[in-house]
Amino acid sequence: MVDVHSKAIRSKNMRAIATRDTAIEKRLSGLLSECRFAFRVQDALLAGRPDFVIDEYRCVIFAHGCFWHHHDCYLFKVPATRTEFWLEKIGKNVLRDKRDIQLLLNDGWRVLLVWECSLRGREKLSDSALCERLEEWICSGENFAEIDGQGIHAITNSGWQMPPMS
Repeated sequence: MVDVHSKAIRSKNMRAIATRDTAIEKRLSGLLSECRFAFRVQDALLAGRPDFVIDEYRCVIFAHGCFWHHHDCYLFKVPATRTEFWLEKIGKNVLRDKRDIQLLLNDGWRVLLVWECSLRGREKLSDSALCERLEEWICSGENFAEIDGQGIHAITNSGWQMPPMS
């Protein structure tokens, strides 16, 4: 399938995609505030610049877009044009995510991934369900988990190893 936009228009559209204060980050920020958690945003001193840092519980939260971080859900679609370019770009994002998460875990931080599909779209969780899952994980002491459209899932370190540094 041929792209419906010129190369210049496509480039302009892609540059306009925000890297902070995205819709999913704003929704997650509202939920954390509703649950009365004190948090900081985008700490550049921590690996991966986590979207939210909750110092009291020594945990960080990433709001991951399903496309950009290759989540196995209905929101991720392999692009029909420039497929090799996009798969390489997304693959590098995934490797960087794994490296940054492993560094955070090694430094004693607890890590939660909140996937876009849990925050928007046909499989999104209700605000009350999301608040419950966030509070459950933050207060649990569990090291590593993710929230998607199906709920919350623990992630073990086996199979989540830091990729080799290049």
